[in-house]
Amino acid sequence: MTDAILTIDQGTTSTKCALVDAHGTIVARGAARVASRFPRPGWVEQDADDIWRSVLDAVARCLSAAPVEARPIAVAISNQRESAVVWRRADGAPAGPVIGWQDNRTAPACDGLRAAGAETLVRDRTGLALDPMFSATKLHWLLERAPGGLPAARRGELCAGTIDAWLTWKLSGGAVFACEAGNASRTLLLDLQRVEWAPELLELFGVPGAALPEVRRSDGGFGRTVASGPLGAGLPIAAVLADSHAALYGHGCFRPGGGKATYGTGTSVMTPLDAIGEPPAGVSQTLAWLTDRPTWALEGNIIASGAALDWMSEILGVDGAAGLQALAGQVDSSDGVHLVPAFAGLGAPYWDRDAVGLISGVTRGNRPPHLARAALEAVAFQVADVLDAMDAATPKPLQVLYADGGASAATVLMQLQADLSGRPVLASETAEMSALGAAHLAGTATGLWAGEAALAALPRPSRTFRPALAAAEREAQRAAWHRAVARSRARADHSAPLALAGEESGGFA
Repeated sequence: MTDAILTIDQGTTSTKCALVDAHGTIVARGAARVASRFPRPGWVEQDADDIWRSVLDAVARCLSAAPVEARPIAVAISNQRESAVVWRRADGAPAGPVIGWQDNRTAPACDGLRAAGAETLVRDRTGLALDPMFSATKLHWLLERAPGGLPAARRGELCAGTIDAWLTWKLSGGAVFACEAGNASRTLLLDLQRVEWAPELLELFGVPGAALPEVRRSDGGFGRTVASGPLGAGLPIAAVLADSHAALYGHGCFRPGGGKATYGTGTSVMTPLDAIGEPPAGVSQTLAWLTDRPTWALEGNIIASGAALDWMSEILGVDGAAGLQALAGQVDSSDGVHLVPAFAGLGAPYWDRDAVGLISGVTRGNRPPHLARAALEAVAFQVADVLDAMDAATPKPLQVLYADGGASAATVLMQLQADLSGRPVLASETAEMSALGAAHLAGTATGLWAGEAALAALPRPSRTFRPALAAAEREAQRAAWHRAVARSRARADHSAPLALAGEESGGFA
């Protein structure tokens, strides 16, 4: 028999499962779709029970495809971040919808806290922007509307957490109510230095501590599976990582100087830090993972990247990113067309929820290939903007960008990313990098691999894209993009330099 790690990668649009053997090879896969609903403009919801069913389906499909000699010895979890869920402690029944990380319904609450002067406290303690993407205002919204409301939460009758807390609760049959430290760092409720819930932040956001899970280290163990579903009983839930953090771990970016972009519904750009300090402009400080020591990170969160490609592919009637790439390959440029996909405002490095989506520079001569290329460029431009903010905030700028996620398979996009960022891009040939990273951590926790040195030796096949654009042309293209972003942000002076979040002329408004 061959020992293997079974990884559950619970994402925004699907749950994937992978069985990873001792050679670091994925030997079986399974997947199941997860539905979202959009009951009002800016609202994004999912169903907690539907997410759980997708986990069971993905696990069953993976195990049915597994070689007979592959024996799971532990479970790892990688999960979508910031999405919020509340359930009843007595019976585990959901007490409302899952509010997705893209959801914008609590923007007025964030505006109110900002007007009350809470922004500095929040950013200093958590490393994050005061933004509705993060979990705290979502959790308050759910708890306030759950059966029994906030009084029930204060009595400990309701459980509130992120998706990892929901999954470990379900997998362990309710025996474990815990949140992995990296996921906890995305809630606006965790003191980033002390790695514990901050009482003053719980009070600020109106989230009772009695409703929150225990914060555990990433490889600290999250109980064992119970005898329901395809996993059976007794497998240790050895490690949990938030999906973007798991991708960073999977790329082997354990130290400063390495970094990655995960191209999903949104894009997360992340690089490790040895220590955290003064919050930088435009990007967040976060906890990548907590093992024998904390590993911090800088991160820029782009709200719409894969979502922008999906939208444009629907408009043009083609099949996703692959269809856009086929169209975009017919032209050498977007001919001055820009798409700014501010469907729910802009994330890093602008953090401007009032920005609006737009297409600019359109002429009578433009055709679908120009629009397709503009959509791909929009993703690459946004990542390049985040990389600039990161370079300004770290003594070890990224020399190479590792890439993963669905859109990283688009060669046109990856070449655009290299050209517009001015650095090589190594696009992983493994689609399940988040799942692989969580498996790597669980494997070290269970002794399958002997630490980071052994992980570094595992194969990571990738394709390399090198910049082929002259510096002057890169600067010209990015200046044109910034003018389009300025229009999206309704700035009167389009020629002025764009301010990052936290600068005098921009702020978080």
